[in-house]
Amino acid sequence: MGKPKRIGILTAGGDCPGINAAIRGVGKTAIVRHGMEVIGISSGFSGLIAKDVAPLTEATLSGILTLGGTILGTSREKPFKKKGDKSQDKPKLIKKHYKELGLDCLVCIGGNGTQKTAYNLSELGLNVIGIPKTIDNDVYGTDFSFGFDSALVIATDAMDRLHTTANSHKRIMVIEIMGHHTGWLTLYAGMAGGGDVILIPELEYNVKDVNKYLLDRAYKKKPYSIVVVAEGIQKPEGENSAADYVAKMIEQGTHIETRKTVLGYLQRGGSPSANDRILATRFGSYAVDLIARDEYGKMVINKNGETDCISLSEVAGKTRVVPKDHSLIKKARSLDICMGKDCLF
Repeated sequence: MGKPKRIGILTAGGDCPGINAAIRGVGKTAIVRHGMEVIGISSGFSGLIAKDVAPLTEATLSGILTLGGTILGTSREKPFKKKGDKSQDKPKLIKKHYKELGLDCLVCIGGNGTQKTAYNLSELGLNVIGIPKTIDNDVYGTDFSFGFDSALVIATDAMDRLHTTANSHKRIMVIEIMGHHTGWLTLYAGMAGGGDVILIPELEYNVKDVNKYLLDRAYKKKPYSIVVVAEGIQKPEGENSAADYVAKMIEQGTHIETRKTVLGYLQRGGSPSANDRILATRFGSYAVDLIARDEYGKMVINKNGETDCISLSEVAGKTRVVPKDHSLIKKARSLDICMGKDCLF
């Protein structure tokens, strides 16, 4: 038998529930099953640039399955982003430190930006494996990323609570869900939480149509309405947030008391859901299986309920958006949920 492989692992981009479960999945599979060495890299790609690392052991990984956040820390460092003449020093430093640390592979846990950087590093000659995480569920190539289910549980619980106060005061409640460019979380939360209006970035919306729909609900003696909006929907320049704008336009157009709630970072914190713990563990373990087979330049994915992988070249620079003809959108409309335009049948 040859020398045991030595792998590095980092977490980059925004935090989300399930990262520690993925770290544990990678680390324990590597150490226990394959006898590999595992090196934890601090603060994302910044840690490789600064060579800020420490070994991970079974003891280090014990008890982290249920923890939110990331024991390795994270950052939004983008080493390939041009910032003056010295920008290209960062990828060179990463490659230099990768070799000095004697790494056989680098595991990158993160969202779209992280997977693009992972691909760029693989093009530099590094052995890289990507693991997708995001509450937005917008990483291209995978049906689900861990972090999404946990955020969905939080958003749905918040909506359940808004129903009671909306009903008590006969108000319209506008709730803003995270999602800069995609509406996966808003769509799923809106359906799970009984939203009456769901507005996502992928679909155009007309405030007048929304107001007509809400007034029609009031006319039919439906005492309150829940409006679910993604933070990334189109709004005029100068508006503070999607919820601010939509709530203001609804109150002006309907003369019904309207209040807004922005969940913000609450959706990204806390302990991961059971589903995310399982998905993250499966992703981490599968990543190590790829490393054991010397299959690099891949990202682990969930496809039709199974764990698989695709080339990082297929993922880099792409975003998974909600198709306009998605089955859940069709189902919402069949339930008389307003998706932004032509809401009344």
